[in-house]
Amino acid sequence: MESNSVSLHRIIKARPEKVFRAFADPVAHATWLPPYGFVCTVQQMDFREGGKYHMTFINFSTGNGHSFGGTFLEIKPNEFIKYTDSFDDRNLPGEITTTVWLKAVSCGTELKVLQEGIPSAIPPEMCYLGWQESLDKLIKLVEPEIPDA
Repeated sequence: MESNSVSLHRIIKARPEKVFRAFADPVAHATWLPPYGFVCTVQQMDFREGGKYHMTFINFSTGNGHSFGGTFLEIKPNEFIKYTDSFDDRNLPGEITTTVWLKAVSCGTELKVLQEGIPSAIPPEMCYLGWQESLDKLIKLVEPEIPDA
């Protein structure tokens, strides 16, 4: 496996607490994480340091899915998340490490994502495109301020 990696940066018009909650809440996470054309089911999500998670992305066009899971290595509420990913598919070996930084800025949150150790069978540019779509969905989830009725 090569050490393929991608990094992304966004400014999001929402407080770090709200962006962090989108990572911590399994329903929210399943809403924004899969790229366009995929749905996500979360089988397990124990969002704490040392906690495990497992989920499946399902291609809505074909119905085919791929499952993966990992461990939350480090969590600093509203600031930092580091976790591992491993695919259940033996054709996608290795362990991916994803690091997320959140920083309060004048207009919301500066978000940085670094994903390292992408399996060589996945072109990094495709992974980057997928992350761009996921972050677009994240922004559409956290930026609206909808008051209670």
